[in-house]
Amino acid sequence: MATIVFEYFMFSRYVWRDALYLWFLLPGVAAHAGSVCNPTKLAGPYAFQLSGLTNISGTTKPIASLGRLTFDGHGSLSGTASATFGGVLLGNPVTGTYEAKSDCSVTWTLQDDSGALQNFSGTFSSDGTRVQFRQTDTGGAQNGIMQKISDSCSAADLRKKYKFTVSGSTTPMQPGDVPHTVSAEGTLDVAANGTVQVDSDCSVHFIWVLPDGPSSMTMRGFLVNGGKEILAFQTDPGAMVAARFTSDTK
Repeated sequence: MATIVFEYFMFSRYVWRDALYLWFLLPGVAAHAGSVCNPTKLAGPYAFQLSGLTNISGTTKPIASLGRLTFDGHGSLSGTASATFGGVLLGNPVTGTYEAKSDCSVTWTLQDDSGALQNFSGTFSSDGTRVQFRQTDTGGAQNGIMQKISDSCSAADLRKKYKFTVSGSTTPMQPGDVPHTVSAEGTLDVAANGTVQVDSDCSVHFIWVLPDGPSSMTMRGFLVNGGKEILAFQTDPGAMVAARFTSDTK
């Protein structure tokens, strides 16, 4: 049975530019000292997910974000990034450059359409399918994850059930709303849910109600690891909530 915990949460004032400065805190795959990687393996489409707190502007604020980046194998990348910051959903196309090395390290810079730059450094797995990273800008997030996704997906790539962990917070958007901290884990039955849709770019959309939760949650995510995992976040106004779904079975 999933559990959910609610607590009062003091929310800081929303500043848009901060939304693009944070990447989600999740475990990744670190290369051991002395590891040797083939830089050309870091290529193709990847999904990223991040959430937590950012203090880029000097005041700590919550955020959750999600996106898709394509590494071209020659030092350039492009994609999209969406973030819920201050309870508002924002999205931008991004472009950038990257450098992957044989010691399994990788650095990259992203620029959104406002011209803002963000810098990142991380370690990729020897097979090039996962990246553990941190943002190197002062006040940026120190942990994040990216995972390789397929060039295209369909509903056939979904597993029947996924174990999930979800965490984050909500901020009031209407008079009478109450801020909460959300923490839960449990199992998602895809067939029983009945709303899960998969697009050709491997993005996933569904409506979700946590057991004992106060209301439904509109989720957006990406299928990664051949459909064995979903990286997702909540897109409802006021929510800064991220979720990760994993499955060991078809």
